[in-house]
Amino acid sequence: MKTIRINPADNVAVAIEALKAGETIDIEGQRITLNNDVPAGHKILLSDLVEGENVIKYGYPIGHLKESHQQGDWICHDHIQTNLAGLLDYEYKPVGKEELTNPAYEEWFPKEQLTFQGYRRKNGEVGIRNEVWIVPTVGCVNGIVNQLAERLRQEASQLSALNAECSTPLRIVAYPHNYGCSQLSDDHENTRKVLRDLVLHPNAGAVLVVGLGCENNQPDQFEQLLGDYDKERIRFMVTQKVEGDEVEEGMKMLRELYCIAAKDKREAIPLSELRVGLKCGGSDGFSGITANPLLGVFSDFIVSQGGTTVLTEVPEMFGAETILMNRCETPELFQQTVKLVNDFKQYFLSHGEPVGENPSPGNKAGGISTLEEKALGCTQKCGKSAVKGVLPYGERLTTKGLNLLSAPGNDLVASTALASSGCHIVLFTTGRGTPFGTFVPTLKVSTNSTLAKNKPTWIDFNAGTIVEGEPMIEVFRRFTQKVIKIASGELTWNEKKDYQEIAIFKNGVTL
Repeated sequence: MKTIRINPADNVAVAIEALKAGETIDIEGQRITLNNDVPAGHKILLSDLVEGENVIKYGYPIGHLKESHQQGDWICHDHIQTNLAGLLDYEYKPVGKEELTNPAYEEWFPKEQLTFQGYRRKNGEVGIRNEVWIVPTVGCVNGIVNQLAERLRQEASQLSALNAECSTPLRIVAYPHNYGCSQLSDDHENTRKVLRDLVLHPNAGAVLVVGLGCENNQPDQFEQLLGDYDKERIRFMVTQKVEGDEVEEGMKMLRELYCIAAKDKREAIPLSELRVGLKCGGSDGFSGITANPLLGVFSDFIVSQGGTTVLTEVPEMFGAETILMNRCETPELFQQTVKLVNDFKQYFLSHGEPVGENPSPGNKAGGISTLEEKALGCTQKCGKSAVKGVLPYGERLTTKGLNLLSAPGNDLVASTALASSGCHIVLFTTGRGTPFGTFVPTLKVSTNSTLAKNKPTWIDFNAGTIVEGEPMIEVFRRFTQKVIKIASGELTWNEKKDYQEIAIFKNGVTL
């Protein structure tokens, strides 16, 4: 198979491999001669279209032609103009129950309740990792937290040798950032909320919070934001109040925290307690054909098991937002989703930026021409399930099932937001590749086999085999087992490489 027509209504097909001008292809019995070379992942026009007519992919318009084109023409970002504009009024048109499930997929799902090996915390929450984290309240103490982390790593083996109860080696991670001071209003609160979420995340077995003392994010006020937290496992150090060497004082606390967390043991946890973030980055023309639909099936599966999935990247919903709106379970959720979308559009417009100027150079090189095209592929990550919850940025999950989360498309910021909401793991699809990871395991899924082959220490799972003939059901089953293994302790590549960091959404002035 050299090409694929995704939806019967489409007037373009996608090249599965690089094709040459003059080559004749067969698309569902239609013989078409190519007028140009066509890179893999890019679009081929199936019929003549005149200037202004819509290009249809996934069954929806992805923009209109800037000039007339003939059947067999290569169509890329130079040829298509987005149809997106500013704020819109939306009407709630809820889909029927039959559209919220796929009977074929339901037959694939195991009927028994599956489990993973996780950590049950004192407050009843579950973690899939048991790490020691060092979190600064403000960027001024980044150097200190980095030094503390390095010192504890050097001492970890000695601590294990001296205390048989803490023989299990733990990963130790510092999370420096640039914020916590010189911020105002909602911008400041965003920082406080994300840091709160980080400190309270159940993937941490113990946390040392390091403050300066004079920052806007005052340590005592930040401590109050945590609510009723586990004071044995979460400790505070305000460096301006330490008499003497703050590193030595911090190490005393960290040695205790390390040995407390090292006693924790994994146990069988129902998959219904797993919370999964859905993210894509460096997308290409295969994203909406392989990896994103795979995540969609997996999302529906987790929901069917009673678990939770979260979709974010609001600007990458533009052009496909009505699909999500009409899957909202209630009119109230519909209104919250409208606000989610229009608030982000207003954010763009308030800075004088168009709402449709999204696909990156890498996206375009991979075959994505407009934001609508990107969005229609992006939103496939959440399958067909009903929307059960809508979360503002920085808020924590309270509702099981599929949730929508407010955050931008930026990979590091959006992945951090997913983890902050309480997700144990982020499933990250990519057609171009990226090595980064946020503060929870960030499992990379390649959209094509070439990427998986070229970057074996970036990619955890290859979904490119879907266009090579492997049935989706088989890929789904392999992927499910992979996720369960990761949730039970197998490291992702970003963890093996120690690529873990946080990025907080900056939305305001800096004093």
